[in-house]
Amino acid sequence: MPIRVLPDTLINQIAAGEVVERPAAVVKELVENSIDAGATRIEVAVEQGGLGAIVVRDDGHGIPPAEIALALTRHATSKIGSLDDLERVGTLGFRGEALPSILSVSRLSLSSRTRGEAHGWRVAGDGALPATGPEPAAHLPGTTIEVRDLFFNTPARRKFLRSESTEFRHLDTAIRRIALARFDVAFRLTHGTRGVFDLPAASDGRGRDARVARVTDPAFLDNALRIDEERLGLRLHGWIALPSFSRAQADLQYLYVNGRAVRDKLLSHALRRAYADALHGSRYPAYVLYLEMDPARIDVNVHPAKTEVRFRDSAMVHDFLFGAIHQALRRVRPEPATHHQVNLEPGATAVAESRQSGFGYAAAPRVGSQLLAAPMAWRPEPTPATPQPLGRALAQLNGIFILAQNELGLVLVDMHAAHERVLYERMKQQLAAGDMPSQQLLVPVSVTVREDEADQAENAQSRLRALGIEIERAGLTTVRVRAVPPLLAGGDVATLVSGLLGAAAEQDSRQHFSEVREAQERVLADMACRAAVRAGRQLTLAEMDGLLRDMEHTDLAGQCNHGRPTWVQFRHDELDRLFLRGR
Repeated sequence: MPIRVLPDTLINQIAAGEVVERPAAVVKELVENSIDAGATRIEVAVEQGGLGAIVVRDDGHGIPPAEIALALTRHATSKIGSLDDLERVGTLGFRGEALPSILSVSRLSLSSRTRGEAHGWRVAGDGALPATGPEPAAHLPGTTIEVRDLFFNTPARRKFLRSESTEFRHLDTAIRRIALARFDVAFRLTHGTRGVFDLPAASDGRGRDARVARVTDPAFLDNALRIDEERLGLRLHGWIALPSFSRAQADLQYLYVNGRAVRDKLLSHALRRAYADALHGSRYPAYVLYLEMDPARIDVNVHPAKTEVRFRDSAMVHDFLFGAIHQALRRVRPEPATHHQVNLEPGATAVAESRQSGFGYAAAPRVGSQLLAAPMAWRPEPTPATPQPLGRALAQLNGIFILAQNELGLVLVDMHAAHERVLYERMKQQLAAGDMPSQQLLVPVSVTVREDEADQAENAQSRLRALGIEIERAGLTTVRVRAVPPLLAGGDVATLVSGLLGAAAEQDSRQHFSEVREAQERVLADMACRAAVRAGRQLTLAEMDGLLRDMEHTDLAGQCNHGRPTWVQFRHDELDRLFLRGR
């Protein structure tokens, strides 16, 4: 087949394959155009999940009649005019491909009126631009675009679409994602004759909170921290959910860069890393976050749908995002009034269902402390004037739980999970300070491993020594452990070796400082789990109280290293209801 220039219709349909994946993509492009046109109210009406019809109306500045047909031409845009404009794009759209691509696979009509015109103008086409120009039409100031029979002329593409309900769900999500980016714009969505939502413009904090609650989850804000950090020319603000409000899937993650909703692996990694110490591996954090920076420091011309970005200094952006969120989470301290509430109703089963009805946070001063010489060597009891949110210990239950009483009622603590967090945070502090203690074993422990693991041990001696562990090769498939941190001196050293070697090998493959530290902290987390007090150990009241006080001054004390809660609060009124008191 000879080389030839493709016809415009086919070129547009190929472009449509990159921009118009499904009805949701059409809505995203049209709504973003409305926002770029200065709209303060956008209405979206769809039929059959967007497969039948999509109508987007706005009150923006409109399109002059001489430019209406041009708006449906490829690479025609009012948003950039030079390379400098492209490098500092401040609008959501700029490629000039969306409208002609949508037109090429649908029956499209465009009606628009500028505020200086006496009436509007309309143009319509079925898969291509009409031969005639726009005609006069009655229209309010702004623009209306109607898209019908999507993919009518490309039936193979239509076969890849899902059910009407699935397509509408994607479309609904796309609008909600945009609505969280522009609080100053009102949005209305209808599906057939059903009104889905009507979001008024939000001009103050209360209005923004109401929109976030309406778009995400009504309980999200009750379980979220506000964040606003700015440095190095970067600003991060928004809401991050506490770890206890984690989700089973990544369905409440909204991230924006300069007002543009993005999916970025670099930023996602920073967020996962920030939550790593407090989330179970199968859970996902929830957040609504806005990252702002100089447009010249980011390339948005990476993906046709403009959902991916590239940063000029990716390492700095990663570390800023990680640091801001990590430190915000670590400032959380026990606040029983709104922390782990437990719902107890008459007739409930013996094991109460835990309900995350709000997780408070209160800043508390960091309390320096030495690493425990033994798992339960606690600091002296605080004076009565010291605040004690977790109350005073009463007893131990089943050798697993600590029962304590505070002003609100009963506190139940998982002693192993809580002690694990306390030990882990102290070891991390010592690692950061370069002062990880090490204790020589009276009798070195020999461990049989695979040959490649023995190689790893031989190559990782200096890295493991930084963690308080001295290990050497003693044969083809044998290693010898000579020293460990004091917390592990009486533990089962042999069972720890394989995990240590795997983490050491991972450190060796990492280049960035944060990745190396991440691998080191996974080793510390395993060490803390092994050193924490075990179920069945009987504690004295002084030891129990010591653990409660340590929890009150430990970062992320509400969750263990695996993301499980360390304590719950039973309020007086909940206990009264359990026993029908006052009824």
